[in-house]
Amino acid sequence: MIVALLNQKGGVGKTTLALHLAGEWARRGQRVTVIDADPQGSALDWSQQRARESLPRLFGVIGLARDTLHREAPELARNVHHIVIDGPPRVAGLMRSALLAADIILIPVQPSPFDGWGSAEMLALLSEARVYRPQIVARFVLNRCGARTIIARETALTLADHDPPLLASKVGQRVAFADAAQSGRLVWEAHATIAAREITALASEVGRLAR
Repeated sequence: MIVALLNQKGGVGKTTLALHLAGEWARRGQRVTVIDADPQGSALDWSQQRARESLPRLFGVIGLARDTLHREAPELARNVHHIVIDGPPRVAGLMRSALLAADIILIPVQPSPFDGWGSAEMLALLSEARVYRPQIVARFVLNRCGARTIIARETALTLADHDPPLLASKVGQRVAFADAAQSGRLVWEAHATIAAREITALASEVGRLAR
């Protein structure tokens, strides 16, 4: 399964979700590779920090920020259970290549009307990709949200009847995710129980999409 975290709007948490999904599947005994397709290389930076902290390697992270991704990712997928692509912000060629590579597209959005409006360009690229690969599965993921805030509820309601639809699993705005990113860890390694449960639920829901 090739899963891509994509949104042309930056700062929506693509890297955080990509690394934690990979970590959750690795924790379940599956072989996973993360493709860092963002020229900023945030996933690679996380992996290097993990090595500096002498933490065990959970999954591979490789840099592949080029528009041949749709040809190279399927080749890499032959040797693992899952490929997770951490997509680029606002690089149309790379975005199109990632869309054509993936079986499942996850579009992280924050609980804000601006994120919904900012996704319009992403959805246009998705429609274009479906001309060539109509089987692509796509879902919005509500990320960095306070579950009980009015704006989070309103955003969820707005996306409820949207195409693509919204995943039931949501990920909160938690300090644990920022701490994990700086230390080269994942939230379950830092004993952040609530955050870890959210990632477990998300990974399980995404896994069911592939069946």
